[in-house]
Amino acid sequence: MARNRGAAVAAPAGGDSVTTQRMRIPTNGPHDGDTLAPAITPAPGTVDFGAVRVPVPAGGTVSGEPTTAGRIQAVHVTVPEGRLSVSALAAPRNEGLWPELATEIDASLREGGARVRSFTGEWGRELHATTDGATSVFVGVDGPRWMLYGVATGPTRDAVSLDARLRRMLRGTVVVRGKAPYPVRTVLPLATPSEAGVEELAATSAPP
Repeated sequence: MARNRGAAVAAPAGGDSVTTQRMRIPTNGPHDGDTLAPAITPAPGTVDFGAVRVPVPAGGTVSGEPTTAGRIQAVHVTVPEGRLSVSALAAPRNEGLWPELATEIDASLREGGARVRSFTGEWGRELHATTDGATSVFVGVDGPRWMLYGVATGPTRDAVSLDARLRRMLRGTVVVRGKAPYPVRTVLPLATPSEAGVEELAATSAPP
C-alpha cells in the first residue's frame, strides 16, 4: 500500500514574513510533523497532544484515554453524532503497519459478533463494523515510521456524517514522530493539552 508521507511544504523563496505567516496547512493530510515547514499554520481548532496535533471539530469535546500507568493511549473527540478517536503508533521504517493491524482488527471484530465490511478507501483498507444499531469505521494511514489510527463510532443512522467528520479530522492532523526509537506498535507519547489551548476551541474550532 502506498504510504502517506504528508505534505512537505516549504516556505516560498524570497517571500515576506506576512505571506509566510498566512500559509495554511494543506487539506491532503495527515501530515508528517518532522517534514512540515515551520511557517505552515495549523488547521482551525488544532489542539496539540504531543505526538498528534488534531483539528477538533466545532462543538467537539476532547478527552484522553489513559492506561492504568497513566499514559494516554488515544485522543477522543465527542461530537453530536458519536465519538472520533485518534492515536499514532510507531511503525517499521520500510514497510506499512496498517495492513497487518487491519487484518487483526477484522478478525477480532468478527469474533465479537460484529458484521464487518472491508473497503479500499483513500488511504488503503478500511473496516466498517456494525453491532446492535451502532457502526464503527476503522481507518489507518501509514506514514514515515508512524501509523495514524482513526476510529469513528456512533449510531448507524449517523454513520455517514460521522465518517465524513473522521476523514476531515485526519486530513488536518499532524503526526510528530520525532527521532526517538520506539518498538513497533508502541503508541507514540500523547500529552494532555494545556487548559488555555482547550479554552480557545470555542473560538477556533474547525468546521463541523
